[in-house]
Amino acid sequence: MNEPDISRIIEMAWEDRTPFDAIEAQFGLNEQAVKELMRSNLKRSSYQLWRKRVTGRGTKHLAKRSFSVGRHQSYDHTKH
Repeated sequence: MNEPDISRIIEMAWEDRTPFDAIEAQFGLNEQAVKELMRSNLKRSSYQLWRKRVTGRGTKHLAKRSFSVGRHQSYDHTKH
C-alpha cells in the first residue's frame, strides 16, 4: 500500500462520521485491518487515543447509525 493511501485511511479512520464499511469499500481493509494499520503507523499514545475515541462509537458502524448515510455539502458550495 502506498503512502497516500495509508494517509487517507488514517484520515478516514479519525473522522467520526466515516464508517469502517466505507474504508473497506474503498481500500479493501476490514475493521481489524484498519486497527492494525493504525497501530503500526501512529505513535502509541495517538493509537490509544484513537481507540478510546472510536470504541463504542455508533457512527463508525453502519448498522449502529441512527441517521441515513449521505455526504455533507456546504450551503455556500451551491451558491453562485
